Amino acid sequence: MTSPWTPARLGDLSDLTVIVTGATNGVGLATAAALTRAGAHVVMAVRNTELGAQRAAEIGGHTTVARLDLADLSSVRAFPGLLDEHGIDGVDILINNAGALTQHRVDTVDGFEATIGTNLLGPFALTNLLLDRVRSQIINVGSQAHASATLRLDDMHLRTHKWTVMGAYARSKLAVMLWGLELDRRLRADRSPVISHLTHPGWVDSNLPNVSGGQLLGLVQRGVKLVASVAANDAAAGAATTLYCITEPIPPGSYVGVQGRFGLRGGPVLIGRSALACDYATAARVVQFAEQETGTTLSAGRLQA
Repeated sequence: MTSPWTPARLGDLSDLTVIVTGATNGVGLATAAALTRAGAHVVMAVRNTELGAQRAAEIGGHTTVARLDLADLSSVRAFPGLLDEHGIDGVDILINNAGALTQHRVDTVDGFEATIGTNLLGPFALTNLLLDRVRSQIINVGSQAHASATLRLDDMHLRTHKWTVMGAYARSKLAVMLWGLELDRRLRADRSPVISHLTHPGWVDSNLPNVSGGQLLGLVQRGVKLVASVAANDAAAGAATTLYCITEPIPPGSYVGVQGRFGLRGGPVLIGRSALACDYATAARVVQFAEQETGTTLSAGRLQA
């Protein structure tokens, strides 16, 4: 019988530089903390740099805090310059962890529906703009919510179709899964030394609803938190699926989730994805959409003129 995975598998990462987006709370903070404990230099890419500095002091280790708002493409475009200001040239691992679940339909400053703008388009542009700096690995945090999603390729911003909180979230995560599928295909086709993986942290007892657009209504929120405190992973366990991708010899393009019943909680393990999330033709269309909206290309890794 094999031993359960633990963060001790990370070993000594003192020679690595890792970017973690959304590193002030929840799974992102737990991921950053585990990596700093292993000796890595962690770039905490966060919207609130004051809170980021506070979190960096709390977790200790070698950290750099840099501002990044994935819901604002001007912030995404400015991020590589911030790395330059901090003297950071190459990056070993990029972890696209940050995500949003909004309580109402709103648009970003770029006119994107906020959920898909934050969960797909911002990370997509960031990855393309940093691709020539990444040395070894890209990890995108997806979700098993993708399996219940309806993808509207003709209305990705849901301007004409009905918008719901969880419908928009699941759809954005399906888009992330498809982007990850095409990213892996292109990296392998280009014989790139960089590999990519997708992860699902399970159901995590985190503050995602609070930090992404307001609190859930009273009794509902308290009920969700009560159930989550019993049935969900804590943030450290949620971070394990991402960290597992760094330590284990798994194939490029793998999807790592949790082994527990219904994929809610448990240790990290390779899992399957929905049939649609394995469709390369649909993945290519999602990437085409993202390239058009962000003005960045997955292959070139450069902002288009």
